[in-house]
Amino acid sequence: METRIDEVAEGIFRLSTYVPDIAPPAGFTFNQFLVMGDEPLMFHTGLRRMFALNHAAIGRLLPPDRLRWIAYGHFEADECGAMNEWLAVAPRATPAQGHTGVDVSLTDFADRPPRVLADGETIDLGGRRVRYIDTPHTPHGWDAGVLYEETTGTLLCGDLFSQLGDGPALTTGDVVGPAIAGEDLFGYASLNPGMGATLRRLAALEPRTLALMHGPSFNGDGGAALRDLAQDYDRRVIGQARDLLQAAAMA
Repeated sequence: METRIDEVAEGIFRLSTYVPDIAPPAGFTFNQFLVMGDEPLMFHTGLRRMFALNHAAIGRLLPPDRLRWIAYGHFEADECGAMNEWLAVAPRATPAQGHTGVDVSLTDFADRPPRVLADGETIDLGGRRVRYIDTPHTPHGWDAGVLYEETTGTLLCGDLFSQLGDGPALTTGDVVGPAIAGEDLFGYASLNPGMGATLRRLAALEPRTLALMHGPSFNGDGGAALRDLAQDYDRRVIGQARDLLQAAAMA
């Protein structure tokens, strides 16, 4: 395996590792994002077993000990598995997540006290500003949240829009269709009535770049892509409710 580096928005770099053995023959990508600034931030730590690859990749962009913030979408191995390895090499770095994530996982897991990010709170990185947004159970995890980089209009999406394959680092093509196919295959979302509203809240930001954890980053009308994804999840939630009602009626 190798970790490739691409700038997907000004000062925002995608570190991508392709694993062909997951869902072959298409395979699956694991992406971390480095947001440059006076206080650089890394979104997602990657899997613990990928730490050496990602550490070497970040070292080509800046000394790893310069990292100031380490954030992630929700508590899962590929989002934050290597958290403590990064804290060990970046002595000034602070782990950060939303209130739920800190309370239920990060306080115990991290080797350094974490910072709670309030819903809507913005951190000034010096040259970039990132806003934390709670997205509970969207796509999964009650601690889920995303980051929005205000200067470039980049939404760090976490597992939203997850898709198979090893495509380009940045695309202007369709990211919704492949995301729907990914959901059909994995069924990874915690379907709930609030998903559509959560995604439409993100769409109101009208992001210009969508930085996907699994798949290519997207440049274009991010608001429209989020609204289309919300519509698909609305369809799934309604279908699930209908199936449950039918099963109850037959019981």
